[in-house]
Amino acid sequence: MNVADPNIADRRPALELPPAPERSFASDNSAGVHPAVLEALAAANHGHALAYGDDDLTRAVEGRFRDLFGTDVDVFLVWGGTGANVLSLATMLGPAQAVVASDCSHIAVDETGAPERILGAKIIELDAPDGRLQPDQIDDLAHLLGVEHHAQPGVVSITQSTELGTLYSPADVAALAETAHRHGMALHVDGARIANAAAALGGDLRACTVDAGVDVISFGGTKNGMMYGEAVVYLTREYARAARYVRKQVTQLPSKMRYVAAQFLALFEDGRWLELASHANATSLDLYERVNDLPAVDLDGPPIVNSLFPRLPRDVARRLQAWCPFYDWDVGTGQVRWMTAWDTTSDDVERFAAGVRAACAPG
Repeated sequence: MNVADPNIADRRPALELPPAPERSFASDNSAGVHPAVLEALAAANHGHALAYGDDDLTRAVEGRFRDLFGTDVDVFLVWGGTGANVLSLATMLGPAQAVVASDCSHIAVDETGAPERILGAKIIELDAPDGRLQPDQIDDLAHLLGVEHHAQPGVVSITQSTELGTLYSPADVAALAETAHRHGMALHVDGARIANAAAALGGDLRACTVDAGVDVISFGGTKNGMMYGEAVVYLTREYARAARYVRKQVTQLPSKMRYVAAQFLALFEDGRWLELASHANATSLDLYERVNDLPAVDLDGPPIVNSLFPRLPRDVARRLQAWCPFYDWDVGTGQVRWMTAWDTTSDDVERFAAGVRAACAPG
């Protein structure tokens, strides 16, 4: 993904477009930190607390995760999303095993080969035009099992919500889990945007995780109002046996863990994590409804979560990117990505839509 050359702005008359929105539509990673999270960090900053998770805040958030999933889970707080995925997969994979993932998955495309370099494990990338793996694709890999010349498929990793803004329903997840388990594989969920997915699915996190047969989930917080920090949650607890040691090995053990814990506690207070994700999803739908009638904006349908993937004429996309940053997605087809966040306002949407309309106007 690339933003446009900023020098383009110098070659465009400033009056072509209205004032840009205060917040961009590049990524939910671009958003600031929610005020409640900042307050929680400040509150956690009083006095001393024992390091490496031996503190009251970390113990409290572990309890909140158990409440959230409605079962006894093991929770390991980490620095970031790539680290969460590496820790998850490191503790799930056996010798000579491989990870099965979609060809657009974050672990395959956007982690600089971290899982393969750090774990020494092959990623088997499967075609997923809408970002979602299908059970029959897992069945098709069964012929590799037991053959010493092939990496052995050991973990199926899916992303919820996907990199293309699609969702696995609870039934979809259950079907993949059943297929994976039938072949002796485990199911991992990259949940960097699990809050957006849960909000879109009616807020029932358990239905698409515990009840569906997920073994381990990388649970995101950074994209939903936190400053930094994610969690690896072991729903099948046997995979957590070595996690405390592996977390240190893969450099994901925060010494001052209370600051990650405090942020999650702020998100979970009064359902704030779902409220923020629901807002991000809703503003994306608002943007869709404001521009969907434009012939130059080719959209496949309303968004399910907080991302849109329109196809735009190249000159329109470049003009808009110089005005308000967003990323290219598929340069060959002219597809870009517009993403909303917990702090996107109605005014941001209105102004961005006005700019799109102006950029698409004839002449």
